[in-house]
Amino acid sequence: IVLILISFLIFGKSEIYIVTLEGEPVVSYRGGVDGFEATAADLDLDEELDVTSESAVLYARHLERRHDLLLDMLFEQGSFKKLYSYRHVINGFAVHLTPEQADILVQAPGVKSVDRDWKVRRLTTHTPEFLGLPTGVWPTGGGFDRAGEDIVIGFVDSGIYPHHLSFATNNAEHYGPVSRFRGKCEVDRHTNRDFCNGKIVGAQHFAEAAKAAGAFNPDVDFDSPLDGDGHGSHTAAIAAGNNGIPVRMHGFEFGRASGMAPRARIAVYKALYRLFGGFVADVVAAIDQAVHDGVDILNLSLGPNSPPATTKTTFLNPFDATLLSAVKAGVFVVQAAGNGGPFPKSLVSYSPWITTVAAAVDDRRYKNHLTLGNGKILAGIGLSPSTHGNRSYTLVAANDVLLDSAAKYGPFDCQRPEVLNKNLVQGKILLCGYSFNFVSGTSSVKIVAQTARTLGAAGFVLAVENAYPGTKFDPVPVAVPGIVITDSDKSMELINYYNTSTPRDWTGCVKSFDAVGYIGDGLRPILHKSAPIVALFSARGPNIKDYSFQDADLLKPDILAPGSLIWAAWSLNGTDEPNYLGEGFAMISGTSMAAPHIAGIAALVKQKYPHWSPAAIKSALMTTSTTVDRAELPLRALQYAPGSENLSLVQATPFDYGSGHVNPRAALDPGLVFDSGYEDYLGFLCTTRGIDTNEVRNYTHVPCNYTLGHPSNLNVPSVTISRLVGSQTVTRTVTNVAEEEETYTIQARMGPAVAIEASPAAMTLLPGASGKFTVTLTPRTITGTYSFGEIWLKGSRGHKVRIPVVAMGY
Repeated sequence: IVLILISFLIFGKSEIYIVTLEGEPVVSYRGGVDGFEATAADLDLDEELDVTSESAVLYARHLERRHDLLLDMLFEQGSFKKLYSYRHVINGFAVHLTPEQADILVQAPGVKSVDRDWKVRRLTTHTPEFLGLPTGVWPTGGGFDRAGEDIVIGFVDSGIYPHHLSFATNNAEHYGPVSRFRGKCEVDRHTNRDFCNGKIVGAQHFAEAAKAAGAFNPDVDFDSPLDGDGHGSHTAAIAAGNNGIPVRMHGFEFGRASGMAPRARIAVYKALYRLFGGFVADVVAAIDQAVHDGVDILNLSLGPNSPPATTKTTFLNPFDATLLSAVKAGVFVVQAAGNGGPFPKSLVSYSPWITTVAAAVDDRRYKNHLTLGNGKILAGIGLSPSTHGNRSYTLVAANDVLLDSAAKYGPFDCQRPEVLNKNLVQGKILLCGYSFNFVSGTSSVKIVAQTARTLGAAGFVLAVENAYPGTKFDPVPVAVPGIVITDSDKSMELINYYNTSTPRDWTGCVKSFDAVGYIGDGLRPILHKSAPIVALFSARGPNIKDYSFQDADLLKPDILAPGSLIWAAWSLNGTDEPNYLGEGFAMISGTSMAAPHIAGIAALVKQKYPHWSPAAIKSALMTTSTTVDRAELPLRALQYAPGSENLSLVQATPFDYGSGHVNPRAALDPGLVFDSGYEDYLGFLCTTRGIDTNEVRNYTHVPCNYTLGHPSNLNVPSVTISRLVGSQTVTRTVTNVAEEEETYTIQARMGPAVAIEASPAAMTLLPGASGKFTVTLTPRTITGTYSFGEIWLKGSRGHKVRIPVVAMGY
């Protein structure tokens, strides 16, 4: 007790801070400190970072000693707690101390920035077939059993359930060691076995900030890489899960699941937890370790809860700066766009060195229907079998079958079978009411189904009279016939029919239940040509450059991938989705699910082109994406109808989908790529209006000697100008990555408010050669809205490269 009191007195008012210092981290140190050799790779010589070299190890130790020396010099021992030393991608540390001590740190020599920690949150299989992987991509790399071979994907997420078949090695060809990967495998204290098996090559967890903040609960969160949530297992399986794993639940099989790169390796960096998400200090430590370990690809299905409190620009904070260094080290970084859609400027992933992924609805839909005794058919969702036989069943509402002793309980959302009269429910269809508890997670469709089964009901109907903010209706697999009527108008039709068919006495008690109906078969998916569609929840642009929400000269999101109703592995310990408690698979939605699709497909590109930069891989994915659906119509996006909560489909724009929906087969043969490197990103930062050059130096340790003239000149496969005043010309450089010479014609088109002209009209490029072209934009009218267009580079050998153009005339 005394120790607890002392700890409270010391740390009770303390907070977690991320501190960056002068001096470069291992990834970018080029020498200059006496006794320590340079550790940075020479990109001009195509060198790779070697963090295991003696010089890198010694320099990393030197940085950590400096961190400890600074803290010991400023503060009394025991008045603070250092949580992490960051040495590889940023030079700094995370520390738990008081705001007064933080003020002292700000003034200390050599301190560049002191940022109070902030939280991040989770952003969460038919898609291989939908994307054409089994027939169009995997065979080119030797089949599914070679797809992604020896590529390591790192997941900063909620951990992994290592015993799942999606990660098993029992029936797989032997996985040899990946010599360049240096990850660790923590040991499970309960089994004394580590979490790795050859498929999983690294498993570590990071929770020091969560513990210091008092948010960590070892009984729920697991002080190990074990997934106590489900989210991390799901994302890992989407990107790199084994091929052909049967998805079975409640005695039904929903197909076979596979990752995008089923032979890729998985490295786990657990930094997210069930109830609170995660802390940036833990996430940065996980990223720092992942880069040190040598991952090829980093998947981040997470984003900030709110803007960092102490930074002015979206591009510069400890999180994005760490990812910039990761990209410099050659790591391809994927991040979920966020689930704040369909509202504009709802993105939580901003920087050009990150591949930001929006979520699409693919062609598989699960629908069901309820047929009433009056002949009306009400559409709904329900992954369930139909009611038995070709006959109708009596409908009984939960509030009409309450036991006398249960009158105090409500709302009537069918979560407690013991309060309902089994004699009145047995053999009938139970009508339940949708409440806010389904949004908060304290009620679930799974428990409604269990209630119906316990009471011997023929099935259940969950009627949604009001859709609460944050409501997301996904079909839930259940063992008994069941349906959720999500449309409030349809729910009212059901309620009106039930009321008019249910006579009552003067006290309101039911005299007889005369309403009848039956539930259809919802187990069979329907494949639609109107796919893909941008999901309602998927975050939208325009991108912002600061937390005053001023528009950036950079398009986000970058690309669209499947993220709605995705089947994948789940943790038996998983608690994130109450509908999947204790299950081995889950079908959930979110940009969290879209990001690992891109991570896995990027692994296939990396496998074919092992020496490509992260920017080149990103370019191949973006320029070959599509802006039409399966019916060859322009992509559409789910949106709220004006002035109502009803959904409508509108024509999508690059603010919804970025460059378009990913096309894996085309990405493996892009023809041309738009390449960028670390210095290009510095030029983008240094020319973005409103960014203090001192702030750039604080996070990158270099002065603004790099300039692009304008941030829209950054060599990315899109063109964005948020304030087009007069004519503006931007330059792009392309590199021929095909094996033969090819001549490209260049065509540009734009909406009527902006004129566009590309020059030259054509260029011929030898293999490996680069060429430049310019695009001039001129406003014709000032509309106060964005105009959209595109540039096509069409090759003589069949390659087609497309980049979106976005501009607002002033």
